[in-house]
Amino acid sequence: MSYFFELVSNSADSLIRVLSGLSMAIVYGICLGLLRSSLPMKVKSNLVFNFILESPKYPPPIAWIPFVILLMGIGEWSAITIVFIGAFPPIFTSCYEGIERLPKNLFDISKSFELSKTERLIRIRLMWALPTLFTGVRIGAGMGWMSVIAAEMISGQSGLGYSIQLNRLNLQFEYMIYDMISIGSIGYVIAKFLAWLEKKIIAWEDSELKC
Repeated sequence: MSYFFELVSNSADSLIRVLSGLSMAIVYGICLGLLRSSLPMKVKSNLVFNFILESPKYPPPIAWIPFVILLMGIGEWSAITIVFIGAFPPIFTSCYEGIERLPKNLFDISKSFELSKTERLIRIRLMWALPTLFTGVRIGAGMGWMSVIAAEMISGQSGLGYSIQLNRLNLQFEYMIYDMISIGSIGYVIAKFLAWLEKKIIAWEDSELKC
């Protein structure tokens, strides 16, 4: 029974870290995606500029763990930062690419309405990008969940990743199985929740496809 309470506590710790890192990744991903889409075409097509923005997303999040530990030490914020590193790239990229797919004639038509530049950016461009953005959020959530487990295994003091390492050292194989089941179950619930949320927020996409 005591292990059950530990499992619940560790699951809650991991989930809180993921939600914190994912929330930050969504906010920064959307803001920077909007900002990037607003840049002049000359800048957006610059190879050096694109290399600087795109290349950091290719190292896996686990490769950043030693750097994060050196800079931030071992603690909550280091684990949340690793989640952010894993979740941010797909959200940022999907937001930007979704906005860039907006037909130019549609955006030109929107200029005839009495909307400010900021309103056009949010109400036209961001709304158009929502389906692609949600794909990035789902991918980012999955990457963030895997990242926090890896971070906890290496430098955690609580959480499911830490629990797996502790049970490995204590040769408690059955508890490791429970940890793995919890990791898979929570990941599945997160994915299903985001899919449900996507249908609720952008229900108009399904209705358009049916027409």
